[in-house]
Amino acid sequence: MLQSKPPTLTRRFKEAGKSLLPDALFLRLLHKKCIGRLPRLRNPVTFNEQILQRNLRPDPRYAVLADKLATRAYVEKKLGSQHVVPLIAEPDDFSQEVYDSLPDQFVMKASHGSSFVKIVRSKSETSFEELKQLEQKWLATDFYRVDRERHYREIKPRIFFETLLLDRDGHIPADFKVHCFSGSLRKPVMYILVITDRFGSNTRGDVYDANWNHMEIAIGPYKPSDHLLAQPENLDAVLKAAATLASDFEYVRVDLYAFDNRLYFGEFTFTPGGGVLPFTPDRIDYEWGKLLSAARGV
Repeated sequence: MLQSKPPTLTRRFKEAGKSLLPDALFLRLLHKKCIGRLPRLRNPVTFNEQILQRNLRPDPRYAVLADKLATRAYVEKKLGSQHVVPLIAEPDDFSQEVYDSLPDQFVMKASHGSSFVKIVRSKSETSFEELKQLEQKWLATDFYRVDRERHYREIKPRIFFETLLLDRDGHIPADFKVHCFSGSLRKPVMYILVITDRFGSNTRGDVYDANWNHMEIAIGPYKPSDHLLAQPENLDAVLKAAATLASDFEYVRVDLYAFDNRLYFGEFTFTPGGGVLPFTPDRIDYEWGKLLSAARGV
């Protein structure tokens, strides 16, 4: 197996230099690199610019609700425990004994950032040593340093294990990322980014409005499917759950799993893409910016 080369001295100097940049300057440069223009941080207009402002001045509630363990109590209270993925273990120390006590299938996650997810379909294919190494890597990662989302500084890194959700065909269900704008709006406005085959080789992302009309837009790196997705049987329940969970905020992305007429909460994201989330076409950044400004009452 080919091993990755260690970073060059020049690369290490660049990384060290970036780590010393003040948050606002770091975000301005990152936005320019990812979006193609310098952001207005004092008087933000676009969606991404307003999210950058959240990075720098987060609501104190963000840290609790972005914590993938701490948020469970909030969701149980707002939505009901039946919509929270069953928790298997949240060990203080991930040991061989803990691994041995886990079922054959499970999901390993970390509390303090994005993409800390490991699907285990069979313990015969995933050893304790492999998971322990992954745990150490995750816990050593300061997620705040990635995109300077300040609320992540307040989250204690922890490992936990959940039940592996599978549909009736044994597939991992699609991820419904519901972008919810409410606040000062008369009624919530929601757009659903549906991620299919997220952990496979054919990952796709399709955007639908609340009436399940397909939107000719792309969010982030996801390419659209080559066919329209069937409207979920429980779409009304998805929208109702998202609106309920988002009701205390001007904007939040609520991730849900809706399959076989079942509904589970995934996570809250208050600063999607860290404020450097590409939209195709780019005008959506401005349109969603107007929507978020209206939700904020400005």
